[in-house]
Amino acid sequence: MTVFITGAAGFIGSTLASSLLARGDRVVGVDNLDPYYDPKLKQARLDTLIGHKGFTFAQIDIADRAAMEALFKQHPDIDRVVNLAAQAGVRYSLVNPYAYTHSNVEGFLVVLECCRALPKLKHLVYASSSSVYGGNKKMPFSVDDRVDNPISLYAATKKANELMAHTYSHLYRLPTTGLRYFTVYGPWGRPDMSACIFAKAILEDRPIPVFNNGDMRRDFTYIDDIVAGTMAVLDRPPAIGPEGAAPYKVYNIGNHTSEPLMRFIQLIEQALGRTAAIDFLPMQPGDVRETYADIEALQRDTGYKPTTTIDQGIPKFISWFRDYHKI
Repeated sequence: MTVFITGAAGFIGSTLASSLLARGDRVVGVDNLDPYYDPKLKQARLDTLIGHKGFTFAQIDIADRAAMEALFKQHPDIDRVVNLAAQAGVRYSLVNPYAYTHSNVEGFLVVLECCRALPKLKHLVYASSSSVYGGNKKMPFSVDDRVDNPISLYAATKKANELMAHTYSHLYRLPTTGLRYFTVYGPWGRPDMSACIFAKAILEDRPIPVFNNGDMRRDFTYIDDIVAGTMAVLDRPPAIGPEGAAPYKVYNIGNHTSEPLMRFIQLIEQALGRTAAIDFLPMQPGDVRETYADIEALQRDTGYKPTTTIDQGIPKFISWFRDYHKI
């Protein structure tokens, strides 16, 4: 199987690429190495992949239509595409909104058009986000819930991806599956995510920022569980439904456990052997108090079963964090 991965130097993308290569698949990866966070981390992830005989990489912005079309034409044997390239982060969308429409809307449209032109394509899997649930108070979040009231531009672009994918599934019978990822953490994680922010601040004896005065809960999901679920979905393209319904699916992919943020911090403290100084802050615009994934549909259709609790995952993350930063 030949899999085309956008965002191949990213947290999920690089880990997914490694797992696909390990099982014998060929991977064509693209990433623009955007400086939203330190490109050295992205390059370090790539370095774990480059040199593998089954891996090909090109530094491309997915919104560069000509470059993307040329690359797809070079690899007509691609039969799976995983779109993970995106401008991430709820809070940054308040500062630089145009980055989100460029990557998450324009870039995704380019990916859809390139997929439509692939003669052997069997499945497009793309990253959506738990943020599409907005201020939904019903727990756990279900894929059957309405998600038409986003509270951040990032969430709005991810909902737009789901709508765009459905359109292409309907018009061109392109099998697409969206994955609403819930708070991913683990080795090689992004430095703008809570686990990295907290660990770095604690080790540097700086206060850690904790919003909503600590009254937050998240469905923290370990990277290995995320990748296992993504691969299970990738191998199961949706079929055309009854009465010609579009070959289109959307799933939640999380740990199915909503953990208090303060407990997450306590586990980081324990793994580091340090006590955090905490700067309690009010809720940030665009943020939500709680996330919690209903993963019943994903379990039913793929057998997905997350196996890593935060008690197990946090020590693994801290071990990698210390090793990578040599601290």
